[in-house]
Amino acid sequence: MSGLDNTFRDLVIANRILAKEDVVDAYGHVSLRHPDNSSHFLIARSVAPELVTADDIVELGLDGRPVREEQHTLYLERFIHAAIFEARPDVMAVVHAHAEDTLPFGITDATKLRPVIHSGSFIGAEVPVWDIADNFGDTNLLVTNIEQGRDLAKCLGVNNVALMRGHGFAAAGRSLIEVVRMSVYLARNARALLRAKQLGGRIKYLSQGEIDARNRGYSPYSTETWRAWEYWANKAGVGDLLSRPGE
Repeated sequence: MSGLDNTFRDLVIANRILAKEDVVDAYGHVSLRHPDNSSHFLIARSVAPELVTADDIVELGLDGRPVREEQHTLYLERFIHAAIFEARPDVMAVVHAHAEDTLPFGITDATKLRPVIHSGSFIGAEVPVWDIADNFGDTNLLVTNIEQGRDLAKCLGVNNVALMRGHGFAAAGRSLIEVVRMSVYLARNARALLRAKQLGGRIKYLSQGEIDARNRGYSPYSTETWRAWEYWANKAGVGDLLSRPGE
């Protein structure tokens, strides 16, 4: 099996995991920079993530347009991915989702979304909030062109996650496994923070030193990281598609 076949299978796994872990539902998507051409990226056609197969994967350029004639309907918000890949050469994978637990933090400034649990460290110390209305006025809140995508990417900056006011979030990672893990724990971290706020009292966030200590030990194919990927893939019913690099 070719390396590109494995890449397609990994994208299928990522879609199924994000669906099973309630990060995405009928909407939301995950993409991966093309392993052989950094100016292209791979993403599913417009289909619910839980239903994605390798046959659904399409190849797009950094303008969000298909690189060859495409008969399938594409995600309207593919420009989120295109703009982040364009702005951030270090980013290898992107997730856009509407995980419900993250939404309150994008519509109120009373509490910022910051890491409070150890696995939440991967979201980073700063999670900016992007408001499409600031530069584009009244819209349907969807990112439907490259100019809007670039504005979101500018807000994201060097951070790992940006919230989208009244909409969801965009996450950027150095690998597919990293961005999936980040997205899963982003929602769990948000849930923990919401519950802590209900209990009252002072919230103790992770310090920068604690965040750095967690990140120093990260590797996309370490035993610890692979254990989560393997567990989530089997839980999502796609364990048979797993292929560890070098296998």
